Amino acid sequence: MTPYSIDINADVGEGIDNEDQLLPLVSSCNIACGGHAGDRETMSKVVQIAKMHRVKIGAHPSYPDRENFGRSIVDMSCAALFSSIKTQIKSLMSVLREQHCQLHHVKPHGALYNQAAKDKETAQVIIEALKSIQLPLKLYVPYGSVIADEARKQKIPITYEAFADRNYNDDLSLVSRSNENALITDAHEMFEHMKKMVLDQKVKTVSGAEVHIEAETFCIHGDHPKAVQLLKSLRKKLSTADIQAQ
Repeated sequence: MTPYSIDINADVGEGIDNEDQLLPLVSSCNIACGGHAGDRETMSKVVQIAKMHRVKIGAHPSYPDRENFGRSIVDMSCAALFSSIKTQIKSLMSVLREQHCQLHHVKPHGALYNQAAKDKETAQVIIEALKSIQLPLKLYVPYGSVIADEARKQKIPITYEAFADRNYNDDLSLVSRSNENALITDAHEMFEHMKKMVLDQKVKTVSGAEVHIEAETFCIHGDHPKAVQLLKSLRKKLSTADIQAQ
């Protein structure tokens, strides 16, 4: 048995249609449930594949914004956002019931994820939506974030998440996708980036600083242009560093 065991997750059901190749390589997944992408048909298809490979299933709600793929903040009331998040999660739960599967976690998407990391009001809306569902769901959150602190206060179980395919700023926010160095696309660079986070609990930021970070699950975006290729390479490299991907 290796001394380090980690979860690898991927965002799926977003129209890329690579889940057959991607899901055998991860241990948990986050399924788009209608906010930025996805519908009942895509959710059902992805759930079938996840079930086949015994992948833990999570909901991936976002701002209701298909036009911008959920990557822009939507100006809406807390009540409207609460309703949207709850509806998205419940829609996936309906599909899961049909296939006799359980919902394991919730991970907000895109702008909603980033906003909840720094904005208390947004974080509280997400937490209230989870509480209203009345299931012991885990919440995937970034280390040191506002939503992590608020979830702990509300006794919501959290799992710290970091990104294998994204570069970080010194404040542990993700480098904006508008910057050319936002994504990590080289397999060796991704391995070194992730190895430092797992073994040293540090991330090397774009400024060259090394900042403390904690994570139990690591994300590779399913819409990454080389997601499958990178994951295959990453898993091999991790095993050489005594890091077991579940």
